[in-house]
Amino acid sequence: MDQSPNPQFLDDITGALDWWRDAGVDSDFLDEPVEWLAPPEDEGTPAPRRRPEPKPDPDAPPPPAKLDPASLPADLAAFTPWWLTEPLLCEGGPAARVAPQGKAGADLMIVVEQPEAEDGETLLSGQHGKLLDAILFACGTKREDVYLASALPRHTPGANWAAMGERGIGQVLRHHVSLVGPNRLFVLGGNVLPLIGHESPHRPAMLRTFDHEGGSIPLLASWALDALLAQPRAKPVLWRAWLEWTAA
Repeated sequence: MDQSPNPQFLDDITGALDWWRDAGVDSDFLDEPVEWLAPPEDEGTPAPRRRPEPKPDPDAPPPPAKLDPASLPADLAAFTPWWLTEPLLCEGGPAARVAPQGKAGADLMIVVEQPEAEDGETLLSGQHGKLLDAILFACGTKREDVYLASALPRHTPGANWAAMGERGIGQVLRHHVSLVGPNRLFVLGGNVLPLIGHESPHRPAMLRTFDHEGGSIPLLASWALDALLAQPRAKPVLWRAWLEWTAA
């Protein structure tokens, strides 16, 4: 029996393939999808890998020492000398520290972030102080009638506020407010608010309350004095907030 291919059949096949190739079809297609990669066989859930514990860096600085709450002064009279000498309040010893100003029971306590670079014995003796005095004059009061304090004991450019919080500065500030016992608390500086349990102000002024040891004090928070100097349009917003705050 002749097993040679039929020449006519080969011509038909070749012609059909050439026709499809000329039409741009050079691959084989199926109507039903085909899963080319079979799913792996289930060999049980492998145990999760544990990352190796990081090794301590011998060159890393030690964590900052924390203030002992029991060491905080019991009254305002003892607070100022402690503020000027306590080593754990900041790095570098007691040099250039500036004391708070005012008396216990003041109607208004003002807290700024830190002293000015020009400060010596008087807190806020430079441009920031002049702006604060103008704000107080517009509000019908003066510096001698308020209690003025700073969250840091001395001027600290580029202060690491997170490290200060870990050190215990926030606890010191809250204790300071309790010792003063003001009727109202005016905070100037977004870095101060997290120390007393609030978020930084995104607006030039906002109303809050300071809750501590079972008590609640009305709180007005605003930007730091240098930001208010750079943004004159923020001052009317602060003024309206002040009027709303003091009218309550």
